[in-house]
Amino acid sequence: MELKHVLMIIGIIILTIAPLVMYSGLTEEDGYFGGADGAASDLIMELSPEYEPWFEPFWEPPSGEIESLLFALQAAIGAIIIGYFFGYNKAKYDFESKN
Repeated sequence: MELKHVLMIIGIIILTIAPLVMYSGLTEEDGYFGGADGAASDLIMELSPEYEPWFEPFWEPPSGEIESLLFALQAAIGAIIIGYFFGYNKAKYDFESKN
C-alpha cells in the first residue's frame, strides 16, 4: 500500500474519532448540537421581549421524524443536482478533449 493511501486512511480515522472525543460526556442540555433556531429565539426574546413574530408557518410537520425525513430528502435532491452538474461538466470536458 502506498504512503498516500495510508495517510488517507489515518486522516479518515482521525476525522471519525475526533468529534466523538471532543463531545464525549456532553448532553443536549450542555449545548451539544443544540441548533441555532432555539438560540436565536431566546436571544430575540432577551433583547426585545415585546417582539411578536410577523410570520407563522402555514404547515408544520406532524413529528420530528417527518421533519428529519424532509430535511434528508432536501439534502439528497441537492446532492443529486450537484452530482449531475459535476458529471455533466466532466463528460463535457472529456468529450471536448477527444475532439
